[in-house]
Amino acid sequence: MSCRNILVWLPSPMGDAVMATPTLRCIRNLFENDKIFFCANRTVAEVLKPCRFTDEWIILKRSSPFAVARKLKEYNFDTVILLKNSFASALAVFFAGIKARAGFAREGRGIFLTEKLYPSKTSLFEYKPVSAIDYYLAIAWRFGCDATDKKMQLEIDENDRKAVLEKFGRYLSSEKPVIILVPGGAFGTSKLWPQERFAKVADFLVEKFSANVFISVSPNEQEMQIAEKICSQAKHPVVNLAKNPVTLGQLKALFSFAQLVITNDTGPRHIVVALNRKVITLFGPNNPAWTENDYADEIKIVADVLCAPCDKPVCKKDRHYCMESITVETVCRAAEKILAG
Repeated sequence: MSCRNILVWLPSPMGDAVMATPTLRCIRNLFENDKIFFCANRTVAEVLKPCRFTDEWIILKRSSPFAVARKLKEYNFDTVILLKNSFASALAVFFAGIKARAGFAREGRGIFLTEKLYPSKTSLFEYKPVSAIDYYLAIAWRFGCDATDKKMQLEIDENDRKAVLEKFGRYLSSEKPVIILVPGGAFGTSKLWPQERFAKVADFLVEKFSANVFISVSPNEQEMQIAEKICSQAKHPVVNLAKNPVTLGQLKALFSFAQLVITNDTGPRHIVVALNRKVITLFGPNNPAWTENDYADEIKIVADVLCAPCDKPVCKKDRHYCMESITVETVCRAAEKILAG
């Protein structure tokens, strides 16, 4: 049998791409004798690399579906599996002339698909909260894959590990626990736990466990300001990655050294789970059902207020009730439970 060219178009959000790794593993096993191409934006590719589930990467820049279609035509793909949900992605693979096109029929794009799946809904305009892991695995099930293994999976480049040891070796090689705080979130400000509370947790970790605490944020102005404020409000020194920048590959390597990560419900949380590290996740506006992972080494702290979950990126209330309902004491108790064994 001749080798086929299989295209897998990955989701754009970093966290979704990590949650899709069980599906990518299934696809690799199913098409083990074929050539698999992953299509993704640069951020997703950096997070997933190195990746044994693909033979080649196609890195996309922002461009029209027709420009993407022209590029994809060069590869003579037999099949495309769309994990990306956009209308534009379905339009692009249709105009690229790929005969078999599988994905979820949503956002009005079903007319461009030959193999359609339909997401569950609670009403005409609302989707049922389903874990992204199960959502993507449904496509693997449709192809006949054994999709029972839901474990997320990431690998670390040895050069990234060496670079992190060179940069932060004095913190990583000591007997003190390495703890990383992730106070940002690309979804929107509604997910953000107050920065002064992160600062108090950082002080607790230093005073109680002599921890080496890192603050990890995205390289954008808003999150860099959050990191700066946490560092200025904490009584003890912490390592601010905004001032000691690392690549995404190096960030993965740094996470692999952590005894604990405390994070808002954002992309790095899924990286941490995929690397089998212990994690405390703070949930406010978002329903945990969307990202359920059955991971034993995660403590979820979920806001208990009437307005949550609202799934809105910006809080519409006069106060940020959901995130404010999560106390410093609650987070510190959870950290103590993990670090005390």
